[in-house]
Amino acid sequence: MNAFRLTKALQGDYEAELSEFRLAYSRAGCIVACVLVPGGVGLDMAFYPQHQLPLGIARGLTTVVLGVLLALLYSRCAERYVRAITVAWLVLPQVMIVWMIYHTEGALSPYVFGLSLALYAAGIIMPIGLMQSVGLGAFTCVAYFLAGLLHAHAPVPGGALVGNTIFLLFSATASSVCTVFNERARLKLFALQREVAEKNASLLSTNQALAQIKGMMMQQEKMAALGTLSAGLLHEVNNPVNYSMMALNMALMDPAVATSADLKESLTDAKDGMLRVQSIVTDLKTFAYQKPGGDSERIFLFEKALRSALRLTGFELKGVGIETQLPLDTHVRGDEPAIIGVLVNLLGNAALALQKGVQRRPGLVPQIVVRAERQASRLVVHVRDNGTGIAPDNLARVFEPFFTTREVGQGLGLGLAVCYAIVQRHGGQLTVTSEEDAWTEFSFDLALATADFAATAQAAGTAGDAAGAPASRPPPSALDAPAGAIPA
Repeated sequence: MNAFRLTKALQGDYEAELSEFRLAYSRAGCIVACVLVPGGVGLDMAFYPQHQLPLGIARGLTTVVLGVLLALLYSRCAERYVRAITVAWLVLPQVMIVWMIYHTEGALSPYVFGLSLALYAAGIIMPIGLMQSVGLGAFTCVAYFLAGLLHAHAPVPGGALVGNTIFLLFSATASSVCTVFNERARLKLFALQREVAEKNASLLSTNQALAQIKGMMMQQEKMAALGTLSAGLLHEVNNPVNYSMMALNMALMDPAVATSADLKESLTDAKDGMLRVQSIVTDLKTFAYQKPGGDSERIFLFEKALRSALRLTGFELKGVGIETQLPLDTHVRGDEPAIIGVLVNLLGNAALALQKGVQRRPGLVPQIVVRAERQASRLVVHVRDNGTGIAPDNLARVFEPFFTTREVGQGLGLGLAVCYAIVQRHGGQLTVTSEEDAWTEFSFDLALATADFAATAQAAGTAGDAAGAPASRPPPSALDAPAGAIPA
């Protein structure tokens, strides 16, 4: 029962794939027939030299018609009519042989073996169906019997006629059985090929998932090590920084400092430097150290996360114009350290593209625009640079793990794959658009902090409707929208 279901399910695809196979075999078989039919002149010379002319004419006409059918097999309509053309050129030599039997010795003609050979060849070699094989066998047996019966024998050799007809029936039966088993073997082979293809696709998907997980684990290990380092660094640096800040504050309060503008400016610059050291270490700790549990879905200010990312990439972005376009309220829900990591990666890639862009296009003013806009219950963020852009061939592969266009040793090609997984974990999607040698823009979306309140209000509105009370319904939340697959 399962085998029948499998056959029925695969029948459509099997027929589509078999069409080219059937066409190729039909062409080859027709070519062989075009060679064997005129080549049988040698048999005519051996068995019936007195009938060479009519038999030769029959072979010539048959060969011409076979040539026409072969030309049709190479025409544009060949794939559509391949079954009919195949049956035609299979039947045509049988008709010729039956006529030759009738014209020579009838039931006593040795050409009956040619009919039998054609039946075996059709069943064993040609990819024809069971009904075609049975029809060809029945036609051959009936035609031979009539040719032997109508021949001008006196009397008709009934033993030879009946015996040869039975022999042809055996040949037709064997040919049909071979057709059935060949068809089953082809179908099983097709099913096996389909199964292997599906398993290969599944294996490829699994390998890609494992590569992505491996990349995320490597990134997490790096972040954990960086978090431990930054936590220790914060502890070790904070104490001397605090002492220095206290000393600087006391020095700024000294009356002598007020009388010296240069001294006051120097102390103020030193204090600003200490404050910068504190903010950098704090940003590094926030970026690297991810707390487990409910903190991964806490509310944070996206604008603050962007400022932290800009500070962390400050060295790479030297000489790059930064423009930010943010709404008044950028409170979102998610994992702040992870989102900072996404921004750091996107800004770092933009900085590298801008460096190459300046080399290719002298006079280019490097610029990065970070723009965010509220759409329903999501905050959509765009990071755009006017660097080198991305080649169309590479655009569909930028999110693949271990894909990179950098030189060996400059990157593993995991950054964007990890970023995509992080955004997907937040219920959003990271996408990219680009024009080569012009610009690149990455976009991703995050849930607004008010998204849960909108969902709660919607639930309350539904309950109110059930109770007969009116309620306002805000737009549905996008938090539950399925995360998209990696762009192909």
